Amino acid sequence: MTEHNPTEAIQSYYGQTLQSSEDLKTSACCTLTAMPKHLQVLLADVHPEVSERFYGCGSPLPPALTGCTVLDLGCGSGRDCYVLSRLVGEQGRVIGVDMTAGQLVVATAHLDWHQQRYGYAQGNVEFRLGHIEDLAALGIADNSIDVVVSNCVINLSADKPKVLAEIFRVLKPGGELYFSDVYADRRIPDALRHDPVLLGECLAGAWYWEDFRRMMQALGCPDMRVVSATPITLDDDEVADKIGMVNFRSVTVRAFKLPLEDRCEDFGQIAVYHGAIPNHIHAFALDDHHLFETGKPLRVCGNTADMLALSRYSPYFTLIGNKTTHFGLFDCSPPNLSGLPSNTVAACC
Repeated sequence: MTEHNPTEAIQSYYGQTLQSSEDLKTSACCTLTAMPKHLQVLLADVHPEVSERFYGCGSPLPPALTGCTVLDLGCGSGRDCYVLSRLVGEQGRVIGVDMTAGQLVVATAHLDWHQQRYGYAQGNVEFRLGHIEDLAALGIADNSIDVVVSNCVINLSADKPKVLAEIFRVLKPGGELYFSDVYADRRIPDALRHDPVLLGECLAGAWYWEDFRRMMQALGCPDMRVVSATPITLDDDEVADKIGMVNFRSVTVRAFKLPLEDRCEDFGQIAVYHGAIPNHIHAFALDDHHLFETGKPLRVCGNTADMLALSRYSPYFTLIGNKTTHFGLFDCSPPNLSGLPSNTVAACC
């Protein structure tokens, strides 16, 4: 890969160099074991070629998607799109975007196969060839998407702020960004940022958490939540020799298009989960430190209350209280993830 054309190098790596997930040199792109059991069941109905040619780093598929329009950025061979097809149902819609034509050839080749297998009268999945930095060029309108997902792709972009800006442009008010990607405990040295293997393995473009946090704040999203975080192993000696001084994690994040505050404020609010989200009968985890057990009241900050009340999750919760009385900062803090990510300035909850 040359420094001047990273896009072509990424397309080559994913379209030609990698022939299956077995060719990967790190654990950044995880196997199906990262998926919950109810999603693993749906994978059995995805065409084998689609699954074999898929490279991801997590399971960025949130619940409560029936009837939603979902946008998958960097959809690759379409595995997540076809799983999403089942999750949104026949009345929902899934749009997959990727810049690698070879990957979309695999994805589109099996559109009819999946429609017939799912028993749909008409397909609910479409794929568009293009760049995630310019969704407008692909005809994706403002405020038209309920949920944006992405699986280990945004790190590959040379213009991450533009990608995030496009995401929040197309999301509906109250819509959700839910994605997995690779994060580093420091900024990647410039000398390594254009290495073809490191870039293709999602390491050279890994986010430094504090830079990601600042990008989100600049876009008016000061409170994003970590859902899960898993250490990444460098399984190839050559890769480890180059970049082994950096600690990497695969992190799943959710964020909402909502006017939230930059700190967790206490208004004396309480949330009660009804237990009605499919496959989440006994509890629903908003993030890595907000587990709502069915029927059990839980004190929440103002931001958490808004995330639940002003999004598609509202039918599944009863919110008690409002914001008429302020009691100061909410007394919560996230678990220590050894500096990655860190919420020292943004919302603590």
